[in-house]
Amino acid sequence: MKDYRDVKTFDELIEFEHGKIGSASRIKYEESAQMFIVSEMLKAARKAANLTQEQLAEKAGTKKSYISKLENGKGNIQLSTLIRIFEQGLNKKIGLTFL
Repeated sequence: MKDYRDVKTFDELIEFEHGKIGSASRIKYEESAQMFIVSEMLKAARKAANLTQEQLAEKAGTKKSYISKLENGKGNIQLSTLIRIFEQGLNKKIGLTFL
């Protein structure tokens, strides 16, 4: 069992669990976390638009199974496809921030 007594902040917890920034474990964790966020945003936007996965797929020119994979964090997505799904399928603009 891990000893969390010296962990005081969220950043320390992430480092304790997944390693330092740049490590293979940390990179994998951060990629998964980002995909989770995108998948939840997609799901929430689709539901707010009162669309089924099939309807969204049709509007965005993709397949229902692809939308399902994305919403479940299982798919890998190209930026151009993400933009098309949000802009054509959901009438939403995407803004990117690089840190």
